[in-house]
Amino acid sequence: MAASVREKQTVALKRMLNFNAPPLKNTAAEPVWKVLIYDRFGQDIISPLLSVKELRDMGITLHLLLHSDRDPIPDVPAVYFVMPTEENIDRICQDLRNQLYESYYLNFISAISRSKLEDIASAALAANAVSLVTKVFDQYLNFITLEDDMFILCHQNKELISYHAINRADLQDTDMEAIMDTIVDSLFCFFVTLGAVPIIRCPRGNAAEMVAVKLDKKLRENLRDARNSLFTGDSMAAGQFSFQRPLFVLADRNVDMATPLHHTWTYQALIHDVLDFHLNRVMMEEGAGAEPSPAGARPKKKSRKTYDLTAADKFWQKHKGSPFPEVAESVQEELDTYRAQEDEVKRLKSIMGLEGEDEGAISMLSDNTAKLTSAMSSLPELLEKKRLIDLHTNVATAVLDHIKSRKLDVYFEYEEKLMSKSTLDKSLLDIISDPDAGTSEDKMRLFLIFYITAQLAPSESDLEQYKKALTDAGCDLSPLNYIKQWKAFTKMAATPANYGNSGVKPMGLFSRVMNTGSQFVMEGVKNLVLKQHNLPVTRILDNLMEMKSHPETDDYRYFDPKMLRGSESSIPRNKNPFQEAIVFVVGGGNYIEYQNLVDYTKSKQGKKVIYGCSELFNAAQFIKQLSQLGQK
Repeated sequence: MAASVREKQTVALKRMLNFNAPPLKNTAAEPVWKVLIYDRFGQDIISPLLSVKELRDMGITLHLLLHSDRDPIPDVPAVYFVMPTEENIDRICQDLRNQLYESYYLNFISAISRSKLEDIASAALAANAVSLVTKVFDQYLNFITLEDDMFILCHQNKELISYHAINRADLQDTDMEAIMDTIVDSLFCFFVTLGAVPIIRCPRGNAAEMVAVKLDKKLRENLRDARNSLFTGDSMAAGQFSFQRPLFVLADRNVDMATPLHHTWTYQALIHDVLDFHLNRVMMEEGAGAEPSPAGARPKKKSRKTYDLTAADKFWQKHKGSPFPEVAESVQEELDTYRAQEDEVKRLKSIMGLEGEDEGAISMLSDNTAKLTSAMSSLPELLEKKRLIDLHTNVATAVLDHIKSRKLDVYFEYEEKLMSKSTLDKSLLDIISDPDAGTSEDKMRLFLIFYITAQLAPSESDLEQYKKALTDAGCDLSPLNYIKQWKAFTKMAATPANYGNSGVKPMGLFSRVMNTGSQFVMEGVKNLVLKQHNLPVTRILDNLMEMKSHPETDDYRYFDPKMLRGSESSIPRNKNPFQEAIVFVVGGGNYIEYQNLVDYTKSKQGKKVIYGCSELFNAAQFIKQLSQLGQK
């Protein structure tokens, strides 16, 4: 199997940190010590991929932000990894003038323009530092890989390319061009890193189509320019996936507005929904005042804890897509096995304490020494295991608190029924007016899903009734205003997005699983199990990847940047199903869709699917964007 994007991007970064030479194999040699200077963009790209320890192994002693006050370190080379923006370039020129470092390796995250290069050159001349600027590289790494099969475009200025930015009513054409250029630049970097020229498919008449047209043009121009093409030569030969090219499906967020609002039931998506989870890092408030502080004392300051959920964490890799009840059970099992191991070490220790100098103890000593040695050698492993168990215990407990206090299981089950058009066991009004069920935001999400998926819009009188109930529950109605416009505007009204016959099977309450010794008190939380069903984005991919004919995707446009003339037709040249595909959602994505694609891929032998989106938002962030759009 070819290397994943995550591996390719990591290799590219390591190469860059090694002054753009392939990293040496012999580890005996001491690395060259150097400093790494990055901007926020560079930081976001590196942090999900390389830990501080890995950076140190590469010889990075210091890593600093470009726009921080940095002291001169005259005898050390500096590797810069920054975006080619005006203020970054100015700051680099200033560094050259101040003679901060011994030599400068300038790496730009995305391609730098001729005029900006000239600015650096003239600054270097003026500072008499031309010989110090050793190398200037365009790295084409302007995207962030979060998983082996998932990437996002940026984290810093994501509001510039957000759903809100693309769908604003007062959007000028020039603004739209700029947004599209930003997205295309990142996607271009992605394909350069991947080392493959895709075949592009997209729907007509929305932002996704604009991205496709621009990306096709950019790839085409690069392939034509034989001398500087980024898709030829050794990088390509090494990066060849298979003889077949990947399919690149561009989807627009407007295809499916219900999923981003949906309450979810799998571990990773739940963490993203209810906790603060960015770039694979969870931020949590610790110990929210369990014990009351003595009278007159200042209240304890909440400490913030961060946890990294990484690819190296086996438990995470195995369970991030599991339904939450399974996760709670597995954490408990892990904890039990760990305790058993710990007890074994303790038992050996007490024997080694040699109670009483009798004969038996001495003879036992010899065979226990061997046991203890083996127990000691597994200690680092045990400690790491302990750290991961603690991490997941804390994270899962925090998630569980949200589920219980907001009745998220009820919401999840109800929304699944709405989305699969099955019979409902209680009325929507009941849930909205139940003060114990969830926050006002949860209620708004539920109602929007009802409104989006309804075949017939509710009558005016019903709508007024709902609105009153929502307002009483403390909801802000502006997202609804936008969704109403959206529904009137999209032709989808004729064929509402079909969410498959999902459905969930409640498995009785948790009492059975969670026996008394458990960390997780799950009483009253429904043990729901998911049935596999495809969300709209997954279904579109399936049609295009398997070359199925389907009214939903038949008039998708077809671009092949390798064809000489851009002949405009939607007739696919190759009739074979694709083995590899990249799905990219313009306007933002979420972990629910990602997980749905992962599950889809598991059921297909030998297929590989990567999910990308212009930004990753959870329901709260999405609702915020909708309400901004609805306030206009």
